[in-house]
Amino acid sequence: MAYKYIDNYREQGARKKLVDILRTKGIEDNAVLTAVGNVPRHFFFDETFWNQAYKDIAFPIGEGQTISQPYTVAYQTQLLHINKGDKVLEIGTGSGYQTCILVALGAKVYTIERQEKLYERTARLLPQMGYKARFFLGDGSKGIAHRAPYDKIIVTAGAPTVPDVLLSQLNIGGIMVIPVGDETAQKMVTILKTGENSYEKHELDTFRFVPLIGDKAW
Repeated sequence: MAYKYIDNYREQGARKKLVDILRTKGIEDNAVLTAVGNVPRHFFFDETFWNQAYKDIAFPIGEGQTISQPYTVAYQTQLLHINKGDKVLEIGTGSGYQTCILVALGAKVYTIERQEKLYERTARLLPQMGYKARFFLGDGSKGIAHRAPYDKIIVTAGAPTVPDVLLSQLNIGGIMVIPVGDETAQKMVTILKTGENSYEKHELDTFRFVPLIGDKAW
């Protein structure tokens, strides 16, 4: 983890190049691209690996987890159609990078992480960076029921099915984005809650996420 928060022209220039790469890969939401261009991803890396921060790749962050590939982060975020002030539940805080992108878009983020070391790291780091979210330690597959309902829910780990308990925490008119499949590959699924017990579901591209671990998942 970086201890000196330096964001100079080199890092800013690298982010501009990353934004250009994401645009060529099909990310069209200008607000999402602006957020990627503003959030200093190298702050989530040990200083030794800063040269890896703006490559469009995932990277290990410890505890068997990775900081997600920027394209994946932008792809999921674009599907959420974030509006300023949206109340967003993020399942799987991980490094906190996705959290920062959501906050940068003006969302009120509630984020939960099951790995205690990652939870402690992000709960300390993000406020130091100027990104305010509400951090929780626990089983993300169950959501955070006592803070529900949410306008948007994003799941950043692969699930075998869509947990009903998460759907119950989504506002009518709300959107959930979740990768669903087996432990080797998942389809990105978007769900629009159209009524108390009615939904529109769409399967999109194939990705590979770490598994969602918990009582309502693996």
